[in-house]
Amino acid sequence: MKRKETLVSAPPQTCPTGAMVIGAEPVIGTGEEVRSADPRTGAAIGPAYPAASVEQVERACALAAQAFPVFRATTAERRAEFLECIADLLDERREALVERAHLETALPRPRLTGEVGRTSGQLRLFAAELRAGTWQGARIDPARPGGAPLPRPDIRQRRIPLGPVAVFGASNFPLAFSTAGGDTASALAAGCPVVVKAHPAHLGTAELAARAIADAAAETGMPEGVFSQLVGSGTEIGARLVSDPRIRAVGFTGSRGGGLAIAAAAAARPVPIPVYAEMSSINPVLLLPAALGSRGAELGDAFAGSLTLGAGQFCTNPGLVLAVDGPGLDAFTRAAADAVATNAGATMLTTGIADHYATAGDTLTARDGVDELARGSRPGDAAGGCARLLTVAGARFVADPKLQAEVFGATSLLVRCADTTELTAAVCALEGQLTATVHADEADYPLAAKLLPLLEERAGRILFDGWPTGVEVGHAMVHGGPFPATTDPRSTSVGTLAIERFLRPVAYQDVPAGLLPAEVRDDNPVGVWRRLDGEPGRDALAADSAD
Repeated sequence: MKRKETLVSAPPQTCPTGAMVIGAEPVIGTGEEVRSADPRTGAAIGPAYPAASVEQVERACALAAQAFPVFRATTAERRAEFLECIADLLDERREALVERAHLETALPRPRLTGEVGRTSGQLRLFAAELRAGTWQGARIDPARPGGAPLPRPDIRQRRIPLGPVAVFGASNFPLAFSTAGGDTASALAAGCPVVVKAHPAHLGTAELAARAIADAAAETGMPEGVFSQLVGSGTEIGARLVSDPRIRAVGFTGSRGGGLAIAAAAAARPVPIPVYAEMSSINPVLLLPAALGSRGAELGDAFAGSLTLGAGQFCTNPGLVLAVDGPGLDAFTRAAADAVATNAGATMLTTGIADHYATAGDTLTARDGVDELARGSRPGDAAGGCARLLTVAGARFVADPKLQAEVFGATSLLVRCADTTELTAAVCALEGQLTATVHADEADYPLAAKLLPLLEERAGRILFDGWPTGVEVGHAMVHGGPFPATTDPRSTSVGTLAIERFLRPVAYQDVPAGLLPAEVRDDNPVGVWRRLDGEPGRDALAADSAD
């Protein structure tokens, strides 16, 4: 889309100022100051961000509620242009975003450059989805006055937006899962205003992204209140957002404890609301016998690369390996342990995350039957973390649910099973996961066929002969899974299906033609895909179809 000439004379915001965004305006909070920190040194980074006051949280929610009737009534095309404008501005400001995010997270610049592209790319993907129209879910069952056994009324269905959405920024993706990330993109695409709580680990990055969204809203004529971003440490701001009656849904990426607290608060409201929280996953990898026998060492090297990618701070790093004992597993173990032992370690996102990672790894290692096979180096940075590879017997793993605790970082537990029966028992003992990976040669396919239904019950994405790190943003992707991977296994936070989290179906029975929404009128004036009397297509309803 070619953007219109902007009417704003001020230069684009490329330096953080310590401001939040409430409605169309940058606003300085009035509460206690919050600062991000350089994870390499632990030193605070300016500017300071005073936290939002009770009144400022109230104003953001009030503006979102006021914007909702106007925003939900905008056409799909106008919302698509809004999303594309955000994407364009993020791309134009890429250098400033990358430099600030690098300062606040220590993530490599090439990784962050790619993340800007992923963020703008998913915004454009949702713009294309809006134009395709399938998200409307339009269905028409024409009246059949003479139908048997009973006459059928005219019934039409479409999906409408839920209302204002609260989004919590993630620590590990300062762009793609934060201010302008997938939750915000899918909610805006659905027609829902968004109020973001910025993650305190990367406040400057969050501000720059928020200013881009605010500028795009002004450029494309969106209503004030379509987007706001608040700042605050601790849980107070988040709790106020979740409990505010004008907020109608929540998107969250973070720890199991944080997700459960938000879900509990949402359920305790006089009118409960849905919470789509991505929380805890150890992403098991199954190494089947023939694959181990033919390429055990190769798999060990590749596994270590996936484990240590991004300091193990992806949602999908492989924190668990399940395999049957034997020479092939011995070869895998030697290669993986050698790779972990020689790993130089990495700077983690925050000192708090690094401290929690070290403690969680020590706690797991202290469980009965667990041995440490290898430990890499730890850099001297304030937030330095080292890779670790642990092992336990299959029977012990099945008997001890605490061995499934997520260690957010580059630590993985190798489970040595006595036979395929014990391997199957270990799979049956698994909690819900974002991913499950299977490495299998053709001789393993009969076993894989038996395991596949078990994995379907326990994971949102099943992949063969690959590694779970890396989530393609597309139409078929599922980034979700049974509890505790998420609070709602019916949804995804990545891909175009994510828009459905923030929509609900409405049926119109015998509504006069002149009052029907455009998407379900006989002539289909907006040309959306819909199901007519059970048949999919974009055609208008034939004049005699209701006879």
